[in-house]
Amino acid sequence: MFGLGWPEVGVIAIVALLIFGPKKIPELGNALGKTLRGFKEELNTPNDETSSEKEQE
Repeated sequence: MFGLGWPEVGVIAIVALLIFGPKKIPELGNALGKTLRGFKEELNTPNDETSSEKEQE
């Protein structure tokens, strides 16, 4: 996972918990998941701009 071991992931989790608090962590995870899902969908589905650029070539 990005070259990080379990100790590093644990430290990051503890720091995130201290900074954001236990109530805010699920909200942040949800927002991050939605953002990544939308980004993945945009990469997988060509939009109108991409289609028109390919047609012009």
